[in-house]
Amino acid sequence: MTKNLLDLETSPYLLQHQDNPVHWWPWGPDAFDYAEKYNKPVLLSVGYAACHWCHVMAHESFEDDDTAQLMNELFVNIKVDREERPDIDRIYMTALHETGEQGGWPLTMFLTPQGAPFWGGTYFPKTAQYGRPGFSTVLREIARIFRDEHDKVVHNSEALRQALNSVRQFDETGELSAELLDGIAERILQLIDMEHGGLQGAPKFPQTALFELLWRAAQRRGDERFTNAVTKTLTHIAQGGIYDHLGGGFARYSVDALWLAPHFEKMLYDNAQLISLMTEVWKHTHDPLLAERTAETAEWVLREMIAESGAFSASLDADSEGEEGKFYVWQKSEIDALLDGGTADLFSHIYGIVDGGNWEGTNIPNRLDSLTHLSEAEERKLAEAREVLFRHRAERIHPGLDDKVLTDWNGLMISALANAACVFEQPAWLAAAQTAFDVICAQLHDADQLMHSLRLGKARHHATADGYANMIAATLALYEATREARYLDRAVAWTGEMNEGYLDRERGGYFFTSSHGEKLITRSRSAGDDAVPNANGTMIANLVRLHVFTGDASWRTQVDALISAFKGEVLANVFPHATFFNGLDFLMRPDQCVLIGNPANTDTCDLRNAVWQSPLINRILVELKPEDDLPTDHPAAGKGLKDDRATLYFCRGTSCSLPVTSAEEFTRLIT
Repeated sequence: MTKNLLDLETSPYLLQHQDNPVHWWPWGPDAFDYAEKYNKPVLLSVGYAACHWCHVMAHESFEDDDTAQLMNELFVNIKVDREERPDIDRIYMTALHETGEQGGWPLTMFLTPQGAPFWGGTYFPKTAQYGRPGFSTVLREIARIFRDEHDKVVHNSEALRQALNSVRQFDETGELSAELLDGIAERILQLIDMEHGGLQGAPKFPQTALFELLWRAAQRRGDERFTNAVTKTLTHIAQGGIYDHLGGGFARYSVDALWLAPHFEKMLYDNAQLISLMTEVWKHTHDPLLAERTAETAEWVLREMIAESGAFSASLDADSEGEEGKFYVWQKSEIDALLDGGTADLFSHIYGIVDGGNWEGTNIPNRLDSLTHLSEAEERKLAEAREVLFRHRAERIHPGLDDKVLTDWNGLMISALANAACVFEQPAWLAAAQTAFDVICAQLHDADQLMHSLRLGKARHHATADGYANMIAATLALYEATREARYLDRAVAWTGEMNEGYLDRERGGYFFTSSHGEKLITRSRSAGDDAVPNANGTMIANLVRLHVFTGDASWRTQVDALISAFKGEVLANVFPHATFFNGLDFLMRPDQCVLIGNPANTDTCDLRNAVWQSPLINRILVELKPEDDLPTDHPAAGKGLKDDRATLYFCRGTSCSLPVTSAEEFTRLIT
C-alpha cells in the first residue's frame, strides 16, 4: 500500500491525518490482510480530535517525511479514533496496562498481523526526551525484534491475549448493604483534598460519579463532612480555571491541584455529568453559583455544541493555532485595553489577572481567590466585562470542533438537560434534549440496533453497551419530564435490544460490545467506570425505573441478577465502581412521588415543580390523570384525588404518605 487511505473516513480525528505522509489505513480487515500477506507488524495509533499530545506526536512524527518513511517501510500503520471505536481503544489500552505501563493518549501499540498486541506505549517524542526513547529508535527496535526474535513476539502476544481473555474469580463473601455504602464513602472521604476540593494530588479530574457517591452518603446519613467535601469541590471547579468564565463549559481536567490550569479540551461527557451533579446539589443547597454554572454550561452547549443534525457534538479541541489553550488565555495588557480603567482593575483583581501571567506567561481567568459572590453592582459590572471580553475573544481563531454525534455521550447530555430543565424551569433545555433524542432515533437506530457514531449523515459502528444504557436513561428522563408514553415505549424496546445483543447469558451483566458487531480479539465485560459511567452500573437505576413505570416485575428480577453478577468484582475494588454503588443506593431507597391530577392545571403544576426541586436524590415521579390506575401491587394503588384537587402520595418501600395537596405540605413531609 503506497498511500494514505484516511480521506474517505468521516471522523474529524482521522481526517486530521489524511494528509500525513504516513500510509495510514483505517481499522478493518484489509489492513490486517495486507500485514499478513507481507508479514509486517502493525503499528496501531489511537487518539481523538481534542487531544493535545496527539497533536504534538502528529506534528513531530506523523507529519515528518523521514519518520513517515520509516513507518511505511517497517509497519502497516492503522489510525483509530478512540471516540468512534471505544471497543478497540478499550482492548488495547487494557493490554497496555497489562504490560505495567500507565495509559493515556495517543496510544501507540504494536500488533501481530493477526491483531494481537505484543508491546506498546503512549506518546513517544521524535527524539529521546522526558525519559522516553525517540520514536525512530522505537520503530527500528520493534521491527528488529519482530524480524529476528519472533519468539519474544509470540510469547508476549500470547501472554497478553490470555490476560485479556481471562475470567477473574472473585471472593463474593460480604453484603451489598447501606452499611457497605457508608464504609465506601468513609474511605473515599479520606482521599479528598479538603482545602481545594477533588481527590488529593494532581492532575485533578471532576470524578463526578465519586462525588455523587459522597453526596448520596450525605443525604443518607445527614453527615456534613460528606456535604462539605462535595460543595467545596464543586465551588473550586466552578470558580477555577478549569471553567471557561467567558463562554461557559468545563475543560476535561486540571493539571494542578488548585483547579487553575486546565487541559483545555472541552468534552461533552464531562459537561453532561457536571450539569447533573451541580443540579442535584443545588436542589439541597440553593447555592446561586451552582445555578449560574449550570445555566451557563447549558447555554454553551446550546450555542456551540449542536451538530448539523441537531444532536450534540463530541468535543472542542485543546489547541488553536498549534498552541494549547491559546484561544482561552489573556495578557493583562489586552484586558486593560478592552475595559475602562475601573472595570479592568476590578476584573483583574477578581479573576487573578496579573502582569507576567498566572500560567506560563499568560493569564487563565479564575476566581479561586474570590470564591464568594460580591455585591450585586459589582457582579453586574463583572458580567458586562465578561461580555466585552467574550465578544473580543470570538474574533480569535477558534479551537476545532469535533462534530460527530456519539450515542453514549448524547445520552448523558439528554438526561442532564432534561432533568435540569425541569428543576430550573428552562423549557429551551428540554426542547434541545428532545431534538437530540429524535435525531438518535431517526439517524442512529437501524434494524433494531442502535449505532454508535454519526457524521456527514453516515451512521457507523454498533453502539456499545454504554450507548444503550445512557440512551435508555435519557428516554426515562424525558418520560418523567414530559409524561409522553413514546419515551417509555422506546426505553422498553431499547432494553429488549440490549438484552438480546449484549447480555452475558452465562454469568449475567452486559458485555461492552454487541454479539452482532465486529469480532475482535476479546469481548470485554466489567462494571468499572471509565471517564464515563459504566453501562452495568447505569442499568441498575434504569431497570428500577422501568419496574416502577411499567409495573412489570421481570425488570426487578433482572436488576437483582445484574447486581449478583458483579458482586465479587465490586467488593474486590470499590473505587472504580461508583456508578454501580450509586445505582445500588437508588435500588435500596427509591422515593416515589405519585402525582394525580390534570396535567395542565395550576395545582398539578405546583406540586410537580415541588417534586422536581426537592432534594430527593432518588426521586421517581409517577404522574397520573385522575382516571388512570396503578398496578394492583403498587403501594399507592387505588388512591385518588383529595377534595378534587391535585394530590400527591410519597411512597417509600411498601408504604405511602397521607394525601398531600400543596407544595408546602410536600416540602414539610420530606424534610
